[in-house]
Amino acid sequence: MTPTARLPIPADRICIALDTSDLDDATALVRLLAPFAGWFKVGLTLFGSEGPRAVAAVAAAGGRVFLDLKLHDIPAQVRGAVSAASDLGVGLLTVHAAGGPSMLEAAAAGRRNGLAVVAVTVLTSLSDQEWERVCPGSSPAESVCRLTDLAVAAGLDGVVLSPREVAATRARVPRDFRLVTPGIRPADGGLDDQARTGTPLGALADGADLLVIGRPVTQASDPVAALRLLRGLDPI
Repeated sequence: MTPTARLPIPADRICIALDTSDLDDATALVRLLAPFAGWFKVGLTLFGSEGPRAVAAVAAAGGRVFLDLKLHDIPAQVRGAVSAASDLGVGLLTVHAAGGPSMLEAAAAGRRNGLAVVAVTVLTSLSDQEWERVCPGSSPAESVCRLTDLAVAAGLDGVVLSPREVAATRARVPRDFRLVTPGIRPADGGLDDQARTGTPLGALADGADLLVIGRPVTQASDPVAALRLLRGLDPI
């Protein structure tokens, strides 16, 4: 699906990935980019370095927090971890869909305080060839469909998937089921460790709800200019 016009992408559809272990660097990025992005992702690197303090600092700097921990454990442990995250003021939290129906149901049961839980399907770093080694006989697209069905049945709030699977997934889920897409790159983006990528406008046109963008913005010489360009805004 191709958008008919290049309209500016709303800030609340953008999540900036704070993939750093330095809390000062992370909060400086939040303060710089908060006028142009609605969400900020605290992932394993930053949370592993600073723990819940990172969540509080990002929120205090002006960002809604997407806590990307990709929980994958026995149901009781995941339910407890989701419940604990609910007390941190987090808006979104990830679990792994591959944990199975009981784990996903436990994650749904652990939500409190308005927390939304989304299930990671197939990592965007995995190519078709690599996924064949993980799950012989199944493509990433087929596996995303199966894992999404598990997340819907468990009562979760959405899934994380690559831009390449958004259109087919949107057609099979309720409209209020969130599709979160990392692997977002400019049309002329270079190669990196993301194998299944897409452009911001392409992902939104296919039905994505939240675009997770990291290095194309955070490693740019001018992060504000890079983000404004990706959103379709005029330069400052």
